[in-house]
Amino acid sequence: MVGARRASWRIVSSIEQKEETRGNADHVSAIKGYRAKIEAELSSICGDILDVLEQKLVPSASAAESKVFYLKMKGDYHRYLAEFRAGDDRKDSAENTLSAYKAAQDIATAELPPTHPIRLGLALNFSVFYYEILNSPDQACTLAKQWLSYQLSILMRPATIMINQPARNQQGLDPQMKN
Repeated sequence: MVGARRASWRIVSSIEQKEETRGNADHVSAIKGYRAKIEAELSSICGDILDVLEQKLVPSASAAESKVFYLKMKGDYHRYLAEFRAGDDRKDSAENTLSAYKAAQDIATAELPPTHPIRLGLALNFSVFYYEILNSPDQACTLAKQWLSYQLSILMRPATIMINQPARNQQGLDPQMKN
């Protein structure tokens, strides 16, 4: 439901910009009205979901996986609001996003394995937040690279052990058996 409206908002905003460039004031006026309607729907849906997350799901979550999932989701929905809001509303949504993602990251780092899918999804969405909302592509890339290099180091450990194991095994063999 939210994904379709976010996609609609992006398309309508793009069309609005094109029509403004062309100087079609009548079209721009109609498009702005439709965009405002989409924004109101998004605000309502995101607000309802955030209410459930903040009042019920986050406080009642006991398992680390659930906490991280709900906090990530909370950050995601605040990020969706920040995508179309302006001024202080955008700033508030961005701050709420950052707070939720950081809380989720703290728990994920302490309690979830590095390759856990929710932890990986959090890293991706956190990077998107830095790129799209904070307009900080350098920070987004740095964060994504840190997570990726960390994940690769974790995933490569078994391969390194397997590569080194035959050499270790040969060291203990009887010299006559090596020939």
